[in-house]
Amino acid sequence: MQQLRATQLAEWLADDSRPAPLLLDVREPWEFEHCHIAGAQHMPMHLVPVRCSELAPERDIVAICHHGARSFQVAMFLENRGFGSVYNLTGGVEAWAVEVDPTMRRY
Repeated sequence: MQQLRATQLAEWLADDSRPAPLLLDVREPWEFEHCHIAGAQHMPMHLVPVRCSELAPERDIVAICHHGARSFQVAMFLENRGFGSVYNLTGGVEAWAVEVDPTMRRY
């Protein structure tokens, strides 16, 4: 599992020569409704073990939460299940709001 800063993710998403990763937001529903990165797929952390079969193991996956702790655990879980290219968004949506999109709602 690799760590990815918000600015690195923004650069990746802006790079048309590179396939976009799956943005896997593992926060609770109320958190996702409050704010999220455009295009993110919502799958609360507690559902990942029963729903990880919905994810493509060969695709780049960026796990996202509020500050990066829950997503770190999910990224480790996925990597241990054979997912080949998993990243953790260091600092989570909070870092995204501070470093990339200051218009994003924060909590």
